[in-house]
Amino acid sequence: MSDNIKRIVVKVGTNVLTNKDNRILGPVLKELVRQIAVLYERDIMVILVSSGSAIAGIEILGNTHIKDKSIRRQVYSSVGQPRIMRRYYTLFQDYGMRCGQVLATKRDFDPGKYRENMINCYEGLLSEGVIPIANEDDTVSLTTSMFSDNDELASLIAELVNADRFIILSDTDGLYNGHPDNEDSEKLNVVTINQKVEHYVQSSYKKEGEGRGGMASKLRIAKGTAKKNIPTYIANGKKHNVIVDIIDNKPIGTKFINA
Repeated sequence: MSDNIKRIVVKVGTNVLTNKDNRILGPVLKELVRQIAVLYERDIMVILVSSGSAIAGIEILGNTHIKDKSIRRQVYSSVGQPRIMRRYYTLFQDYGMRCGQVLATKRDFDPGKYRENMINCYEGLLSEGVIPIANEDDTVSLTTSMFSDNDELASLIAELVNADRFIILSDTDGLYNGHPDNEDSEKLNVVTINQKVEHYVQSSYKKEGEGRGGMASKLRIAKGTAKKNIPTYIANGKKHNVIVDIIDNKPIGTKFINA
């Protein structure tokens, strides 16, 4: 059962969407969209926060001569964003669904007209049954207006739209009390916001390459979002049916609650 859930935010990271050769995984995108379509038929709207634009840009441009990391990210994202959106558009079209792109900088969540504008955008899309696909606007973001990563962006969106659930899809099954590859490590099924688990996070959890997030960031964001009374999950985005299983209250991933 889905406990009368009407809208959820799902964040999918670069490590879920790509392989070791920094190529976008088509089957992962298809499975992601399939699950969103399943929930759509149950009147549950999904706001998808998707990484991968920079990787999509790398697929097109390959190596560049740009030495500056920030400029390189801007260029890759500018070229890659239309590419990844085109793939999402085609996949959703197969289910008779529509999607829309929402790019944002941190300023767009400031109280006042910017925040109100964002609320109007999301509410308008959702009212029309359009799946919003959000990402940071890397092409214009300055260092001072950048999110720490897309986990932070997704958390802000979850609060903005009063989401019933927030799901962070990673390449691990959840938070462990040791390194995930250690056979003695156990996954934590439920974590409360006051539970001291930060020491479990290993430096090797951190992502490499173009992605900026890591498990330490996910843990901080998950606790912060749960504190706002939005049940939050960290789960393996490459597992079949993971989103639907979470909504159906199956013991998937690590759940963070305000208790």
